Amino acid sequence: MHQPSLRKFLRIGCLPMAGRRLLPALVVTVLAAGCAAPLPELKPPVPQAWRNAAATPANPEQPDLQHWWLAFNDPQLNAVVQRALDNNLNVAAATEHVLAARTLYKHATDKYLPSLRADTNQVIEPNASASYFIAGFDALWEMPFFGALKSTRRLANGTLDQTHAQLRSAYVTLVAEVVRCWVELRTAQQQTLLLSAVRDAQSQKLQLLKVRENLKLVSPAEVASAEAELARSEMALSDPQRAINANAQQLAMLVGQPEPDPAWLEQSGSQPQLGSWQMTSAPADMLRARPEIAAAEADVLRAAGEAGLSKADIYPHIGVGSSLDWSLTLLTHHNVFRSGEGIFSAGPVVDMPLFDWGMRVAQAHAKNHELQAAVYAYRQAVLQGVAETETAMGDLQQLHLREAAAERAAQALDGNAAALDERRSLGLSSTLDVQDALIARQNAQLELISTRAERDLAYVSLYKALGGAPLPPINVAAGYDEERTHEGAH
Repeated sequence: MHQPSLRKFLRIGCLPMAGRRLLPALVVTVLAAGCAAPLPELKPPVPQAWRNAAATPANPEQPDLQHWWLAFNDPQLNAVVQRALDNNLNVAAATEHVLAARTLYKHATDKYLPSLRADTNQVIEPNASASYFIAGFDALWEMPFFGALKSTRRLANGTLDQTHAQLRSAYVTLVAEVVRCWVELRTAQQQTLLLSAVRDAQSQKLQLLKVRENLKLVSPAEVASAEAELARSEMALSDPQRAINANAQQLAMLVGQPEPDPAWLEQSGSQPQLGSWQMTSAPADMLRARPEIAAAEADVLRAAGEAGLSKADIYPHIGVGSSLDWSLTLLTHHNVFRSGEGIFSAGPVVDMPLFDWGMRVAQAHAKNHELQAAVYAYRQAVLQGVAETETAMGDLQQLHLREAAAERAAQALDGNAAALDERRSLGLSSTLDVQDALIARQNAQLELISTRAERDLAYVSLYKALGGAPLPPINVAAGYDEERTHEGAH
């Protein structure tokens, strides 16, 4: 009868009676050392108050992190944002990553459940006089001692958290890009209208100066200067046209289509405006909302899991195993299985590192250093978020003041143009003076809409820094909190 291989006996780990007496003491030692290391305290370096926030009113209104673009009161913008959320391919890909991670998360600790494996083998003796067919079952149950179970869960939680942070980042980036492109598109369209008016006024002014030149009332130098101004005004029209084309095509890509909607290219659309809106307070859960910080926190959890598993690898892997094998002589058998041709073994399984123990210790120390690096990266991510938020708040405050000043300047020049037009109708002023006033008024309007666009974009930057975006759909977020065993990293 052919015997099972020596490899199988060694893997099952059948111990003599003296070894079995030592097993309870070994288990007690394992249980005493079987706790995973505690998670490091992150201590996020956040300010006590936002330095660049506006003065807080008596009843401050908390900003809406999920639907912040509604402050523009632009139905077309709202529709484009919703289309992008429904059809964007980056969001769809991030959603699939979350679903894949959730599927694997449910089975993260399955390797610590009892396993049963069936195998067969054909063995020919060296003298070729006999051939054996071996069939059997192996069972193994590895015990997750030394914190292996908790470390495995931490690693799985960190991986799942990472995919959720990536999905959140896709939402934040998408909404911010859609609003930015929409603001720049509508701003460029308004600039085109104003620059066209300036060009027309410059053309009228040139015609008037040519008439005066023929009457010897102005010098040729003034006419040449007017021609240069007209050429510059025509040149200026190319920049907003380029912005219109680029932002319309970018919007099409964000909503998942190859070409822009014709309605987006209509010049009648108004520029988004914030009006009197001001940020007086930032949400307290900014650290949880910002995807970069959530991703850094997930990296800490993953690094803690990897460090715990590396530490567990220093110690023996202990479990319980059994094996049942039958051996069949292919040339001389009469019955398929006869008594005496089966072997059963059972006992504890001990896998103890010996010659590579130093390497395992080194790997555990290296993982601890990587865990500390992840903690530093988390704190840096918090500082980065605070810096971007403070910068955006400061820009928003200053641009609000600048917009108010630009509005006053535009109103003053509107009044000046109206007064000159009235004087011209009374014969007290020339048409050339009116054209100069119209050009000055259009330039003031150009400065105003540029300032409004800068304020709008600072508003977008602020909410991107805060991680503002809608929540994932129900079919992605459902069961997330129930499925995972989350360990707070704060």
